[in-house]
Amino acid sequence: MKLEPLGDRVVLKQLVAEETTKSGIVLPGQNKEKPQQAEVVAVGPGGMVEGKEIAMQVKVGDQVIYSKYSGTEVKLDDEEYIIVKQSDILAIIK
Repeated sequence: MKLEPLGDRVVLKQLVAEETTKSGIVLPGQNKEKPQQAEVVAVGPGGMVEGKEIAMQVKVGDQVIYSKYSGTEVKLDDEEYIIVKQSDILAIIK
């Protein structure tokens, strides 16, 4: 199965949060809150959304930072995704 977003929606896959101590021990990110960094998996076509022309500014493969409480979490084929509006994406990480 494949997710294909509509309008100005973007499908994100959250990046795994790991933290390394100064001595090199890797701590899994399970005990912390989820990071707001994700990779763009699919992008909607944009176009006319609620009477406004929307041009999509992100593309598949971009790493982005998105708003903390935005989006809808979806589980598909044992993978977790987040579907957000483009306006919920705050920045592209370069």
